[in-house]
Amino acid sequence: MPPRAEPVSSFAIPDSVFDLARAHFAAAGRTLRNVRRDFHEWHLGRPHYALWAIDVDLPEVRRLTEQAAVLLDDVLLDNYRRQPHITLALCGFPTLQPTRPDDFGPAGLERQLDTLQRFAGAPFRMEIGGLASFTSAPFLSVRDVDGGLGRLRHALCGPRSDPGGPYTPHVTVGLYDGEWPTAPLLERLDAGTQKVVHCTVTKLSLMCYAASDIGGPLSTLGQFDLAEGRWEDLDSRIFPAPEASQTLPNFAATLKNTDQSVT
Repeated sequence: MPPRAEPVSSFAIPDSVFDLARAHFAAAGRTLRNVRRDFHEWHLGRPHYALWAIDVDLPEVRRLTEQAAVLLDDVLLDNYRRQPHITLALCGFPTLQPTRPDDFGPAGLERQLDTLQRFAGAPFRMEIGGLASFTSAPFLSVRDVDGGLGRLRHALCGPRSDPGGPYTPHVTVGLYDGEWPTAPLLERLDAGTQKVVHCTVTKLSLMCYAASDIGGPLSTLGQFDLAEGRWEDLDSRIFPAPEASQTLPNFAATLKNTDQSVT
């Protein structure tokens, strides 16, 4: 992506985060190896993990992620099935009765919805494209054109700093399956597509995935409409009893494409 001028708002995510991600990836020397197993020591039997995200499961974005996955097929973990999305904030394990620090209960959701109603703002534009990488996963860069991504991130997470570095909006392509040298991978990433998809974000989605399935598909629990400032439950069972395991609804697109062609 060509460089952008000064950020359009105080909350806008600067393009420099992608330069930092590239420098960190190059300096790491090797990628991190992901493994396909049940991380029971993390989920402790809790069936699902929830997060706030923007659904970008559009044909144009799927095409870019699929092309990138083909380019890097020999270094990626097999059977990555998570739909294109942009994570904004992690919530935790949904439950009616939170008892652990990483549980996510009704009171937590109520606080987040109150904050979103006050600070989420209107629909906004963003651009998706440009292949880059963290040490654990390659991704498509997401440019915060209007500052809407940063505004939502700040509303949900506040001013706290991320221990792993600055928040970097992205669409994950897959997960590395080994400790691969980063230098030749950078050359392959640079040779990837530079096409960009222009989008307008109209809704924010509360999503979840099966905690025991690395790279498994997402389900949508509810949506926050940015234009109307309104929350809609898509599943009344957002918070199961601690011992319950729910069958969750299918992933639903919440984004509209504002550019008929991918440029």
